[in-house]
Amino acid sequence: MRKISLPLTLAATPLAAAEPADQIVDQQILPAFQELAADSAALAQAAQADCTSGSEPLRVAYGVAFDAWIAASHFRFGPTETDNRAFALAFWPDSRSKTPKALGTLIRNEDSGISDPANFATYSIAARGFYALEYLLYDPQLSAAGSDAYRCAMTRAISTDIAATAQSIRADWQQNYAAEMRSPGNRYQNGAEVTQELFKALNTGLQVLDDMRLGRPLGTFEKPRPARAEARRSGRSLHHVLVSLNALEPLALALADGNADLQAKITAGVTKARKKAENLGDPVFAGVTDPASRFRIESLQQEIKDLRALMADELGPALGVSAGFNSLDGD
Repeated sequence: MRKISLPLTLAATPLAAAEPADQIVDQQILPAFQELAADSAALAQAAQADCTSGSEPLRVAYGVAFDAWIAASHFRFGPTETDNRAFALAFWPDSRSKTPKALGTLIRNEDSGISDPANFATYSIAARGFYALEYLLYDPQLSAAGSDAYRCAMTRAISTDIAATAQSIRADWQQNYAAEMRSPGNRYQNGAEVTQELFKALNTGLQVLDDMRLGRPLGTFEKPRPARAEARRSGRSLHHVLVSLNALEPLALALADGNADLQAKITAGVTKARKKAENLGDPVFAGVTDPASRFRIESLQQEIKDLRALMADELGPALGVSAGFNSLDGD
């Protein structure tokens, strides 16, 4: 699976937005990863208390922790990239169905290595993270495969691993990376490079919404792909769109600090997209196969495309950065 990357180039006269960048680090990034660490720890505790797939407290804890990851996942740089942590938390898209295959193999073999957290952390990322846990909690086949005891052990191993990974990300941000973004000079040469990284994160989030969360299930009119909807087994596909929108809006507004007209446009654009998502009534985008329902999903996607255009055409130039070629183009 390719790393999502949106290379950016500095414009001729970049704006050094040190103060907004500091605000984003302190008011958005650090709280987001603190929330992820706390909610993931609660997930691990819930799995220890009751590891059965039908456990309502476990499913609730899973949903809360997954929300925290989706809300933080666009900050796809620094500590999330160390040791492939982002992929260890969220191996998706999984176009070759590696996750169910990896889980099925472990269950059939009753691999005892999962009982050691340090050892499990070396296992394939396809068998780790939120999407792997979704199979164990919601998939009709894998949630009933093998012995109850081994599935229980797998659920606990994955939950513990998620918590450990989230804690490592949080610790790296708090101990090192936040300071490096606040005081450029080593990893980032100046405030413009920090702004560039944050603008890149915003564009990453919007592109994932457009091309992946919506684009993958939409497929083409002749060949829609409802089975490709993210987290469809747990009914979270549309929910993730809303969580992501709600997390991206404050980032965009903070980057547009001091430009009231642009902030108003951002708010209006996100509000339109949010309302269309809220009114869709299709939690897993099953409607991509029906022309009337499909039109409404495409209309939501167009609002995301309009937001991407707004960032590229107005916010980027205001900050002195511009988006270049990205690795998802042509996929």
